[in-house]
Amino acid sequence: MSDNANGNGNGSAADNQAAAAAGAAAQIQVLAQYVKDLSFENPAAPMSLQGQKPALEVGVDVQARGLGVDQYEVSIRVRADAKSANQTIFVCEVTYAGVFLLKNIAQENIQPVLLIECPRQLFPFARRVVADTTRDGGFPPLMLDPIDFLTLYRAQLAQQKTQGAQASA
Repeated sequence: MSDNANGNGNGSAADNQAAAAAGAAAQIQVLAQYVKDLSFENPAAPMSLQGQKPALEVGVDVQARGLGVDQYEVSIRVRADAKSANQTIFVCEVTYAGVFLLKNIAQENIQPVLLIECPRQLFPFARRVVADTTRDGGFPPLMLDPIDFLTLYRAQLAQQKTQGAQASA
């Protein structure tokens, strides 16, 4: 027997969606992943291949954008600069991206999922591309340390909060 006021046994579409969302588990599905941009520069070759120990500077940036209903592109940009004295030994830039389908995730949780969990899933693949590229460039593979995307996300939020406070002051 139905508790519906209309007596036809069918609830409204909104009621059905709300019930489905309340009982459905959150889902994160990788639909695709790919190298979006790749650049390797070895400007001092062949002299740069002499086995010197360069100073490394590595930067990581994570971006996300919507593609459609429940679909998002998340990209990790890694830039590694190796320098010795005044000379650039190599520069490796990789943007590795993925398309994710997010289902049954509350609106307030979408941004943290996109900037923490999605890059966490992509990072091992981006790390491999960086290692292969530097190795193919004639250097030992650059093995990036694991990245704590939660800490990066929190730092980004703190920076935005500081910038917002400065703008309103």
